[in-house]
Amino acid sequence: MTDDEAKVARIVENELAFRTANESLRSVFEHAGVADESFPFLCECGDSECTKLVLVPLDVYAELRDHPDRFVIAPGHRQLEAESILAETEAYHLIEKTGPAGDIARSRWSPTTFADG
Repeated sequence: MTDDEAKVARIVENELAFRTANESLRSVFEHAGVADESFPFLCECGDSECTKLVLVPLDVYAELRDHPDRFVIAPGHRQLEAESILAETEAYHLIEKTGPAGDIARSRWSPTTFADG
């Protein structure tokens, strides 16, 4: 594995860890029963030390999770060139991984991972 490939893998692994934490948050928020509000989720950027929160409506977050190669990040937290910005708001950006980063994200996805969320 080249240094560039290792960097991409490390970034995607960090993003996947944040996504897992956000799924736990999503479960709590859904039980609150207020679907039309925005809730604080962790920025899913590749910086393992990031502590930014992004306010995202639950329906937007749920749709995002239908795609294993998509993540929600704070504005300005894009880590790789192989990320397409799908939507931008003042509160968050929705990104999609492409190339090797997308391959890693898709390979680590299990539709049943968050089914009980």
